[in-house]
Amino acid sequence: MSLQVEKLEKNMAKLTIEVSAEELEKAIESVYQRSKKNISVPGFRKGKVPRKMIERMYGKEVFYEDAVNDLLPDAYEDALEECEEEIVSSPKIEVIQVEAGKPLIFTAEVATKPEIGLGKYKGVKIDKIDTEVTEEEVNAQVDRERENNARNIAVEDRPVKDGDMTVIDFEGFVDGVAFEGGKGEDYPLTIGSGAFIPGFEEQLVGAEIGKEVEVNVTFPENYQAEELKGKAALFKCTVKEIKEKELPELDDEFASEVSEFETLAEYKEDIKKNLSERKAQEAKRAKEDAVIDAIINDSDIEIPDPMLETEQRHMADDFGQRIQMQGINLEQYFQITGSSYDTLVEQIKPQAEKRIKSRLVLEAVAAKEGIEVSEEEYVKETERMAEIYQMEAEKVREMLGEKEKKQVMKDLAIQKAVDFVVENAKEK
Repeated sequence: MSLQVEKLEKNMAKLTIEVSAEELEKAIESVYQRSKKNISVPGFRKGKVPRKMIERMYGKEVFYEDAVNDLLPDAYEDALEECEEEIVSSPKIEVIQVEAGKPLIFTAEVATKPEIGLGKYKGVKIDKIDTEVTEEEVNAQVDRERENNARNIAVEDRPVKDGDMTVIDFEGFVDGVAFEGGKGEDYPLTIGSGAFIPGFEEQLVGAEIGKEVEVNVTFPENYQAEELKGKAALFKCTVKEIKEKELPELDDEFASEVSEFETLAEYKEDIKKNLSERKAQEAKRAKEDAVIDAIINDSDIEIPDPMLETEQRHMADDFGQRIQMQGINLEQYFQITGSSYDTLVEQIKPQAEKRIKSRLVLEAVAAKEGIEVSEEEYVKETERMAEIYQMEAEKVREMLGEKEKKQVMKDLAIQKAVDFVVENAKEK
């Protein structure tokens, strides 16, 4: 394999890759051997037709396409290994020459990693992030836990009030005529939840069990049913059940039931500790984002379009894999949301641009500061990965090829660059 690199405008390059005539011949022969059993020629048994006979009948190019498809991936990967430029996009391939007895020649038009004008990255000024946990935040967490452990008590001696859980029958009419989808029986409705159209739930306040109530409402202009948009409607409703929420007493007994602690004071202290840890993590991420954003804004960065498009598609594919783990594939997602793959790719564009710019400035910082990753740090990272995947660290290292190892090392260097710029930032 031989390689020639021609630099083009806007961080683009054309790789001209040549595969020897001998390699092409081997590939053509391999395609013939696996294809001949499916080719029929009068006078020959299937699988026994000589290659020259097939080429005479169907043309000498009959095996070229499959042979080229067999050769291209490895030839392109070999070219990437040899190329001194860092390729940052998928290739646009064009076959220039394919003919038995001659080298296979193809070109790959690619984007190369752009040079950037790195802005100020030491002493970047950012706003101070408050990580103090207030008593109100602790109490709010306790209140949520009380809500989660509340009991619903049946009520029969009073009418409906805001916040009650009710069970109702209802039927809706527009211009005196019942409409499709406007009837329900034994329907659970929490008053004040906003589950029904505006004005409906408020008119049930004061209703008594077993007595019919008339509710007058107007459907919103943006209502999903076209025929009901903006229409006035009358609903005849009957409340069948009323339940109110009874919160548990806020005492040591409650604390011991919902936690491992014996007292309310210990329980609250644990909540405060957890909130503090969470706030510290959120502040760390926010600080990193603020510093990186400031460096990006002070830097001169021009991203080649193919580099951005490649990142967008990678992120879209990653999104597809994540929702697949939740039991839904991309096609189903597009049907539900009324979108498409191209729409998703376009929506991801700002995030893809931010991700590329972040990586470019951090790689530039790492290079300028001489940030490197030791073998010991790499081993430690594989041990962390082994814990996540519940494997032996040695097995993880065996699974990672040289290319994957280089990527892990680059990612670690970038994280060290993040730590460096954050440590050198100044809070206002």
